[in-house]
Amino acid sequence: MTVKLSIGSPVVTRGFGGWDASAGISDLARVAEAADRLGYEYLTCAEHVAVPHAEIERRGARYWDPLATFGFLAARTQRIKFATGVLVLGYHHPLEIAKRYGTLDVVSNGRVILGVGVGTLKEEFDLLGAPFEDRGARGDDAIRALRAALSQREPVYHGEFYDFEGMVIDPCAIQEHVPIWVGGRTLRSLRRAVTLADGWTPFSVAPAQAQEWLQKFELPAGFEVALSPIGRLDPIDEPNQTQDLLAATEACGATIVATGWATDTLDEYIERLEALAAVHAEM
Repeated sequence: MTVKLSIGSPVVTRGFGGWDASAGISDLARVAEAADRLGYEYLTCAEHVAVPHAEIERRGARYWDPLATFGFLAARTQRIKFATGVLVLGYHHPLEIAKRYGTLDVVSNGRVILGVGVGTLKEEFDLLGAPFEDRGARGDDAIRALRAALSQREPVYHGEFYDFEGMVIDPCAIQEHVPIWVGGRTLRSLRRAVTLADGWTPFSVAPAQAQEWLQKFELPAGFEVALSPIGRLDPIDEPNQTQDLLAATEACGATIVATGWATDTLDEYIERLEALAAVHAEM
């Protein structure tokens, strides 16, 4: 079994279960420490600055800031990686991302995965004064600019929307090649990922649909695909079925299976993390 496991982090977005509706950073740290100990690949944190009331039922209202969250968790863990899921490219200048998440890379000793997307929430773009209609082209240029800037103390880039030279970014990321993954829920997002990035982390895309799209491309070596499982994982009561689901999701093209559960208590959540790690280790 080569597929890896990750966590769609509880607490930081709308709740997984009753316990995390009022949970805090110490509870999330317990989850991160357990996942770190158990060998999970990474945990996530999404970005929204402000969500319109009309979108709350669909998107949720709670979005912890990834940078502050990951900075705290980096001090409580040793090996698990931190993946933004995702940063909206249009909300930031590429050098702003390079500086902030380059610093996080230093703080975490090289454990940053930069998940990015072009965004869809026009009200938030308008709030921040960010252009919306050409966000796709701007996002592509931002990814190219990030690749030129990450890990570079004196980055140079001359693109369609972003242009910089003669500037110093100190500190910068310590990884020689910070992984950039593209999020989204369309074939276009996969094309952007294959063309410009190191991985694809879709949301609300069924594994069968992802498999159909993945077959349209020749994936680069080492390209990561993070998919949610085909069905509900129950490693405690249905370990054999859980193994089958992991294998089926891998067969659809996943290199990483994103996990998460609704549980009544934090202890139950961690118990499921432990059970899934044990099931995975037996495959």
